[in-house]
Amino acid sequence: MRKPRQPDPDVMESDYRVPTALGVAAWLVALVVLVAMGEKLPETERWWIWVCAVGIALGVFAYLYIPRLLRKRREAEERGAARRRERAEQQGEDAAPQEHS
Repeated sequence: MRKPRQPDPDVMESDYRVPTALGVAAWLVALVVLVAMGEKLPETERWWIWVCAVGIALGVFAYLYIPRLLRKRREAEERGAARRRERAEQQGEDAAPQEHS
């Protein structure tokens, strides 16, 4: 016999800025270490410098883009809620009994 499925937990919203900034900082530290190694870094491993640069660039992009994304999602949600209210009001008016004179 199977146990009944537990309900899904509520989604926890978190502040995106902290993990994004920490990720950018980690890539920056890695880049500084690789650049500081200079000639000690084998030629075959120098591609890691570009990996760090791309990680930093993507992190900065995300840090700047996420507020816009969240704002657009919130606006779309508000528009959807307004449409649902309008539809419900229209259906309520259509269902109301009409008086004949």
